[in-house]
Amino acid sequence: MKKFIILCLAAASVGCGIYKPYTRPEISTDGLYGSAESADTATFGNVRWQEVFTDPHLQSLIEEALANNTDLQSAHWRVKETEASLKSARLAYLPSFNFAPQGNISSFDNGPAVKTYSVPITASWQFDIFNALTNTKRKSKALYLQSIEYRQAVRTQLIASVANLYYTLLMLDSQQQVTRETADRWKKSVETMRSMKEAGMTTEAGVAQYEGNYYAIESSLRDLDHQLREVENSLCSLLGRTPQAVGRGSFSSRHLPREITVGVPVQLLSNRPDVRASEFALMQAYYATAEARSALYPSITLSGAAGWTNSAGSIIVNPGKLLLNAAASLLQPIFNAGANRARVKIMKAQQEEAKLSFRQTLLNAGAEVNNALSQYQTARAKSELRAKQIKAMKRAVESTELLMEHSSTTYLEVLTAQQSLLSAQLSQIADRFDEIQGVINLYQALGGGRDTEPEPKKK
Repeated sequence: MKKFIILCLAAASVGCGIYKPYTRPEISTDGLYGSAESADTATFGNVRWQEVFTDPHLQSLIEEALANNTDLQSAHWRVKETEASLKSARLAYLPSFNFAPQGNISSFDNGPAVKTYSVPITASWQFDIFNALTNTKRKSKALYLQSIEYRQAVRTQLIASVANLYYTLLMLDSQQQVTRETADRWKKSVETMRSMKEAGMTTEAGVAQYEGNYYAIESSLRDLDHQLREVENSLCSLLGRTPQAVGRGSFSSRHLPREITVGVPVQLLSNRPDVRASEFALMQAYYATAEARSALYPSITLSGAAGWTNSAGSIIVNPGKLLLNAAASLLQPIFNAGANRARVKIMKAQQEEAKLSFRQTLLNAGAEVNNALSQYQTARAKSELRAKQIKAMKRAVESTELLMEHSSTTYLEVLTAQQSLLSAQLSQIADRFDEIQGVINLYQALGGGRDTEPEPKKK
């Protein structure tokens, strides 16, 4: 037995160095995010959501969603589940104890009853010579960390969705206000056209054209009302509410950062929960491969029992005597070695798949960040041009209306000018919304503010 233990310790000292811990593969990310060269550590991806979305109404809605959203609660319980699995993997290093008392009463040929009993406590302890337990623990830890990143992704998605729906409501409110003001002006124009017709200054066709456009604008107001209800219902679903009206501010007083610092590519990647989760999946695959390799080598288990018994062969001894035994077993795979080698090949293939998935996740992250930046910058660039367009359209409406009053132009030119002004005003609102969406999408594409819950200690 002593020689066996010495052999086990020697094998353990050799086996501990067979498998190395996971290291991140070399995957080039050059050029993913354009020519960002600034090493500013205060990147937009590190900013807390309270600093990005400062509208008090929106902050209240986000806090309500974080407290009540069912998807986020499910993600939280997934973290608890994987945390329990990690604790179970860590406990596998300890010996296992079992208490199995037994009693027996027997009688032969109507003879006196013979009572025997044993009260053993059995223990077994597996030597982790080839890191089988260690790889299982590391794989469980990677799964736990991946669940944390999944929760972070759900959280970031939830914040972005609430913000997106909130500003969609503000956009629709603004479009509704502009459309209603336009409808009021058209109603007055219809009355003016009728007066001009009675004075012989225009025809019935002109009056009918104005009336038709007025009713079209009124109809669009009904569509806007319906869209507002749908967006409010979607937002209430995220908040865990029943459908109801949602309190909000105004589109003109939106609170969003005007200057955005993106930072260098490595900083951008570090906050993406999907990138981190993808790497943890690769880590799981790495340790699953190492775990499969461990099955090719023998496993050594020490076991023993201690307790009391009154059974000592054919002699019944009372009171009971101390029962002791110890054993050691070495299990070497022989007939299933081929199956174990095939399992190693499967794990290797899955590891390569996980590596490719990790690389593709990096590429997708770069595309999303670039798209969000482009959306934000384009909307910002269009805002000044759109303001100039609206100013010119207002002058055109005023000029054509004056000219029509003096019979120097037709009602069709006035209609065209007014329709162009309404279209430009609605486009300006859409541009502002695109700019806001660019900020929201960029916040999400950079991973959002990180949770403050600590990661498990390394062991």
